[in-house]
Amino acid sequence: MLVLSRKVGERIRIADDIEVVVLEVSRDQVRIGVQAPRHVSVHRHEVYCEIVESNRAAAVGDMTVDEMLDGAVPRALPLRGPRERNTPRSPVTAPDS
Repeated sequence: MLVLSRKVGERIRIADDIEVVVLEVSRDQVRIGVQAPRHVSVHRHEVYCEIVESNRAAAVGDMTVDEMLDGAVPRALPLRGPRERNTPRSPVTAPDS
């Protein structure tokens, strides 16, 4: 890890197209500005971790298809329980002659 000391207004360059500027320093907080091209994502660490976790959960597919569709498609027909099975009929016997 590179550790640098900077004063307000001083800059740090990352590669050719990213610049970090120290805007303000107070007792327990440092305000910085980041200039980067639009195609470069810049996030606070905690937000980045949430994005990664959300993407991981989506890729794994934590939800079942039924959970995804629940409420998304209105039910046209009422839901029914499992069909009743046919009960075996008693054997047919010939009348006594």
